Amino acid sequence: MVDSRLPSARTADARSSTLAGVLIGVAIMAAVDEIVFHQLLAWHHFYDRSTPSVALLSDGLLHAAEVIALVGGFFWFADLRRRLVLSPRLAWGGVLLGAGGFQLFDGLVDHKVLRVHQIRYGVHLVPYDVVWNVGGAVLLLAGAALVWWTRSRRPGDGPR
Repeated sequence: MVDSRLPSARTADARSSTLAGVLIGVAIMAAVDEIVFHQLLAWHHFYDRSTPSVALLSDGLLHAAEVIALVGGFFWFADLRRRLVLSPRLAWGGVLLGAGGFQLFDGLVDHKVLRVHQIRYGVHLVPYDVVWNVGGAVLLLAGAALVWWTRSRRPGDGPR
């Protein structure tokens, strides 16, 4: 049974649905990084090139930014849903794009270009870098595929 309240392909706000998902995905991956790698495993801080106090402050700032992005993303998502212009598949594609984009940016720019921190210290980094960056690429590609597939479907193909 098709829910008549779901937006048709012509009324869904594809751009906003995708971008709200991207914001949520970035925030979720930042939270996973912060909680798992910074706090539980204590492998690194967001900024490791200074004192322990600065490292802890940088983690707090990252956590605050991630919470603001998560709340903002969910308010945006809820507004799209309330106005009946949300495309759930595009939002999910955006979540995957955001999570993978964050992970790749962190792995390539933060770890290798800016060198603000590494995934872990005192170990051979190649396996960690490969898993982190390949994982990010898989999420990014899955999100891009879902967004492309959803946007390429014809309007009469059913709900999106």
